[in-house]
Amino acid sequence: MRSSRPYDAIVIGGGLVGLSTAYHLVSQGAKTLLFDRADRGRATTAGAGILAPEANIRDSDQWYRFALQAVGYYPELVARLEEEQAGETGYGRCGKLLVAIDEAEIPAFDELTAKVLDRHRRLAGPDAPAITLVDPAEAHAWFPPLAPVQKALYFPNAARVDGRLLSASLQRAAAQKGLAVQPGSVEALVMEGDRVLGVHTSSGDRYDAGAVVIAGGAWSQTFSRQLGMAIPVEPQRGQILHLRLPGVNTGGWPIVGVLSDHYLVSFSDSRVVLGATREDGSGFLPRITAAGMYEVLDVGLRLAPGLAAGHLLEMRVGLRPMSQDGLPILGAAPGIQGVFLATGHGPTGLQLGPFSGKVVAQQILGQSLDAAIDQFSIQRFLDGP
Repeated sequence: MRSSRPYDAIVIGGGLVGLSTAYHLVSQGAKTLLFDRADRGRATTAGAGILAPEANIRDSDQWYRFALQAVGYYPELVARLEEEQAGETGYGRCGKLLVAIDEAEIPAFDELTAKVLDRHRRLAGPDAPAITLVDPAEAHAWFPPLAPVQKALYFPNAARVDGRLLSASLQRAAAQKGLAVQPGSVEALVMEGDRVLGVHTSSGDRYDAGAVVIAGGAWSQTFSRQLGMAIPVEPQRGQILHLRLPGVNTGGWPIVGVLSDHYLVSFSDSRVVLGATREDGSGFLPRITAAGMYEVLDVGLRLAPGLAAGHLLEMRVGLRPMSQDGLPILGAAPGIQGVFLATGHGPTGLQLGPFSGKVVAQQILGQSLDAAIDQFSIQRFLDGP
């Protein structure tokens, strides 16, 4: 069966990046079809939702500039979704504390602080709120379950978002604008020479489109062979745990992070999220493991022993789409007309995803881009060393 009328664009993948791309396409009047296989373990539905690029010194200055724009776009997007009555997003600016728990961590904390402040001074701009050291007692007052800490660095611009709520909001708003959503799997692209014509589905149907976006998260590599280029994205398992503190107003608590990749994120429903493991080589196995939960609880309760009486609400697991170099893969597939990539965000999908989708949609529509994405092109993996 063939679709009766071609679409302007087909988006493969119903996670946050795919939904954002589709939302921004239909907002500009593009007839768009989204395929959502709803894979178990999709990163969007498991992520904690930390929006704090200033605390990241691992990635490049190019990533940092893009991430600042991405997080800066959130208030505009959330306001628009509110105007469109698309439902809650869980977005809120709450700040973030980075803490050193014991004296042995102080040298590494001081080194990281110097790097954070230097990059913030160089790249964040004169109007950016200052990142400051705060007294440990003040940090404890802001997050009462916190252990006594040696040092604390405060990021006032940090925010958090609920990935499940934001995704549902984007999908409702896009549906109001005409987005078609098809459950099921895309098995192959329909190609004619070096141009994409549409997709074939697992049910044998064909849907035609002028552009196809591969936004399949950890599963994006499915199309590597047909495109004749590796899409170097592998799953990295992450396990997190949700606690509830009945009767406690946690909505104003800041995010808390340590020198490792572990964190605490609080939401307004008396909920605190403890995360997260980073398990390379996990394959496509979204399993909750005893070792993973032990790791999360061990670090989380050492950081905030006051959470020990919290009620276990939920355990979540997601497969982060990790690119070979840890950076997103965005933009047109070189040498193939009409194919675009929006994947590989790793642990920063909720942070970068809405803005990534917007910029890729702009590229598809031939508009000027809100941010340069050449540095995120898949071409960087094709050029060789």
